[in-house]
Amino acid sequence: MAGSKLDPIDRHILAELQADGRMTNVELAKRVGISAPPCLRRVRTLEEAGYIKGYHADIDARELGFEVQVFAMVRLQSQAEADLATFEERCRNWPLVRECHMLNGEIDFILKCVAPDLSSFQGFLTGELLKAENVATVKTSLVIRCAKDQPGVPFDVLEERLARSA
Repeated sequence: MAGSKLDPIDRHILAELQADGRMTNVELAKRVGISAPPCLRRVRTLEEAGYIKGYHADIDARELGFEVQVFAMVRLQSQAEADLATFEERCRNWPLVRECHMLNGEIDFILKCVAPDLSSFQGFLTGELLKAENVATVKTSLVIRCAKDQPGVPFDVLEERLARSA
């Protein structure tokens, strides 16, 4: 299990940073029970090892005028690796597409999109997504409200699994 490569202090550091990536190193060290210099070394090691991919602000899209959120389920005509990679690259270049996940099953990709209004999304849908090479079908679902949006991983579940396997 990947999480077992880390000691409890490293996992605690990750859990604390996931909850609040803006805290100072001094505060983080206090929360995990070590002094600041070794805490900073551990954070740098976790960053270099790829456990920490970045630090981001959680922006309220609606406060900035992005009133529409849509999930688009995309089926491609071809699932050859080159065609999948081409579609993924196209998604990375579309500003309204905020997430792109390849799926197993009837749908090849699900895209999470945001737009200022419905007509902006419709323009993207008809002018870009539906016209994209290799796209066979697109089904969309407009988000009414979000009941949960919690990024990251549940560290309590990881700790329970590690305790059971020890």
